[in-house]
Amino acid sequence: MTILIRPPAAAGTYYNLNPEYLKKQIETSFSHKLGPKTMKTKDVKAAIAPHAGYEFSGPVAAWVYSRLERANYIILGSNHSGIGSQFSIMKAGMWKTPLGDLVIASDVAEKLLGTKIIEYDVLAHEHEHSVEMQLPFLQYRFGSNFKFVPIAVMDDFADDALLESCRVVGKAIANVVKKQKEKWIVIASSDFSHYVPQDVAEKNDKLAIKSILKLDEKDFFEKVAEKRISMCAFGAVATTMVAAKELGAKKGELLKYATSGDVTSDTSSVVGYAGIVFC
Repeated sequence: MTILIRPPAAAGTYYNLNPEYLKKQIETSFSHKLGPKTMKTKDVKAAIAPHAGYEFSGPVAAWVYSRLERANYIILGSNHSGIGSQFSIMKAGMWKTPLGDLVIASDVAEKLLGTKIIEYDVLAHEHEHSVEMQLPFLQYRFGSNFKFVPIAVMDDFADDALLESCRVVGKAIANVVKKQKEKWIVIASSDFSHYVPQDVAEKNDKLAIKSILKLDEKDFFEKVAEKRISMCAFGAVATTMVAAKELGAKKGELLKYATSGDVTSDTSSVVGYAGIVFC
């Protein structure tokens, strides 16, 4: 039987290609002035982590990975290429990163394919970095002996049609997770405001985060649309919020918010990053 192997698309650009340098890069994210410094795991149902280059968003991502327990993971990311369906899943195969090989949980993926909105599409994942960016952090924490399911979500408009699809998929994810004997955590891979002045990013992202922490996906979509917040993967975030509620989460907790300007000191045009967990 032929095994579908996906090579890393972001290694050497968004993060280091050399395994030892990559480990050091992730270690630096934890010890950075913006990082968490220590590990304090919690019973997390779902999370939101950024997916920009590690030198910019790594410290915020480290906050999330300082809280997660060893588990298996459904990771929803953005579909930057526009290739594929609205919700594109890989149902089998192996993803390679510089830190090792990871296997897709085909049994879980097949169950999710029972939701007609989710479609099998390999090409949507071929060059997409958003899901991949979460994997080295997980491998740094837990090695490569976990399984995952990648889902790429295409964001067009934060409208009622997409919101309803997010609700259907979020509930489907929760229903499948509830039936698993092993622990699963749902992760949304998202960057917030893009290429706006720091004060604008902070103001708009604060509004979006307020809705997220309340687990109010409708208000979140309204804020994204009303303020024209230039975040990617708002569909993945809304889907994760719905799944989190269905899995018993009562609220979100903002672990860390920062922007690329907090790293580079250039606040004229920044990207916002938020590390959030749902318990």
